[in-house]
Formats: sequence, C-alpha cells, structure tokens
Amino acid sequence: MRSHFSHEIAFIAHRRQFLAVSVALVALALVGLVVRGLVLGIEFRGGTQIDFNGTGDVTIEQLRSALADAGEQDPTVQTTLANGVEGFLVRSDTTDATVATQHAAQTAEELGLPSDSYTVTTIGPDWGADITRSSLAAFFVAILAIIAYVSIRYEFKMSIAAVVALVHDLVITVGVYAWTQIPVTPNVVAALLTIMGYSLYDTVVEFNRTNENAKQLKDGVHRTYYQICNFSINEVFIRSINTTLTTIVPVICMLVIGGETLKGFAFALLVGELLGTYSSFAVASPLLAVWKTHEPKWAKLEAKYGASASAAAPAKGAE
Repeated sequence: MRSHFSHEIAFIAHRRQFLAVSVALVALALVGLVVRGLVLGIEFRGGTQIDFNGTGDVTIEQLRSALADAGEQDPTVQTTLANGVEGFLVRSDTTDATVATQHAAQTAEELGLPSDSYTVTTIGPDWGADITRSSLAAFFVAILAIIAYVSIRYEFKMSIAAVVALVHDLVITVGVYAWTQIPVTPNVVAALLTIMGYSLYDTVVEFNRTNENAKQLKDGVHRTYYQICNFSINEVFIRSINTTLTTIVPVICMLVIGGETLKGFAFALLVGELLGTYSSFAVASPLLAVWKTHEPKWAKLEAKYGASASAAAPAKGAE
C-alpha cells in the first residue's frame, strides 16, 4: 500500500505543535469542568421532566410565570419543535411524582392548555446513581479491554498511546459540554462510549500500517521510526478523511432535523468523531513514535539518520 500523495505531509515533523494544541485543548476542557461544571440530566441527579406540546402562542415568560405560581422553583425551560408542533421542555429538581403531576396540571390550567398537552416523567435519585455507576463501569471495562486487545494484537506501547488519544477525545468532548452547558443525559454517555470505538478504529488502522512497515524494512535500508510512522499516516490519511466525512453526514442530519432526544447524542458524536480523526495522527502516532524512538534499535537509527528523518522524507523502502 502506498501513500496517496506524491510528497508526504510532514505530520510527525510537526508533532510538537500537534501535541501542544492537544495539551491546550485538554487544559481548556479541564478548566471548563472546574469553572462551569457539567449540567447533568435528571436521569443522573433525579428530578422531573415535563413535555408541553401544542402550546400555541404561549411565551416562555408566561410558562415560567405559571410554573412559579404552581410551585416549581427555578426550573430549566427550553423550546421544542416536534413534527412542526411547538412546545416546551421543562426540567426541575422535583422528585415526587405526585407533586410534579400537580404542578404540571396547575400550569396547564393557568395557561388554558388541555390536560393531554403535557407528559410528566419523574426519576428518583437512586436510579440516577445506578446509571452513573454503570456508565463508569462500562468506561473502565472498555479501557481495559482496549489495552488487552491492542497489546496482544500489536504491543503494549501501542495500547497505551491509543488509550491516551482516546482519553484525549473524551476529555475534550466532555469539556465542550461543560462550556456549552448542554445537559449530559444517558444518550450523551452512549455517544461517548461510541466515540471510544470510533477513536480506536482510526488509531488502530494507522498502527497496523506502522507495524507492518516497520517489519518490512529491508537490510541496508535505514529508516527511523519517525519516518516509518509518518509514511504510515500518509498511507491511510485519505481513507480516514473519507470515513469521517461519510459518518458525520448522518450525524449532522440527526443534529439539525432530529428530535430533541437525538440532539445531545448527535452533538457528542460529531465532536467526538472529528476529535477521533485528529487525535489518530496528531496524538496517538506522535506519542508512539517518540516512545519507540527511545528503544535501543530505533534510538541508534535516529542518532545516525535523525537529521533527514526529522523532515519526514518519503520512506520508499517501507512498503
């Protein structure tokens, strides 16, 4: 397999810049988590969700006033549009189903809305705690499975580099949710777990080419690990871009015209897929190359041929 480019793009030569950008993005995400925090959906913290449909000319101010009269304190209200019908989505901390239903009924009555114009969903805090524990357990089991698979299929260093890139994608995605204050729901958690698979896919494709190219070096051909890694990225880069473009099209459609419950899922997928493509060549491969170059075999080649390798010249011998 050969690169699609007559002249290679020097990805590895710019590894410091790529890693600096990634460190900055991760730091920004962590600042967002500390300063703004995550807005957890009622599925995690417990509470009530009231869906008002067919509200007509009712304004958000009128709805807030009616909710306050009914006894709902500081609810979160947002407009919705389902099948061309306008409505509102109300979230509050009320965990008593009976009280929540009474509040919804009183609000609808004050606004002159029929009794079938709303649905009430109440979730207790215990259920939210179970969801949180299950989500964390799924995440850590997936990380261990990834490390085990990549270590057995390739090597341990590749598995760690892949996990670092994966965590990079997840942290930045969660940071985006912190800065935008978009609620984190179980759908978002499902998207984050999906991102893990997508991020790993691009990285493993690159690692597979790097591994094969490193094995196929002929006697007398002197290539550093940086050169091999750069050549391997160029081989699969167009494939990665095409895969990303074809996968984000339906995601964008979900985000633009999908229902309210799909938007959180689609937004997380969109951010994660773009980050997954970026991190495969800007985080995972550079980290692997730096780590492998410290091995005696590759360190010797780097010391002797590193000047030309730093420019990432085409590795014609590594096919």
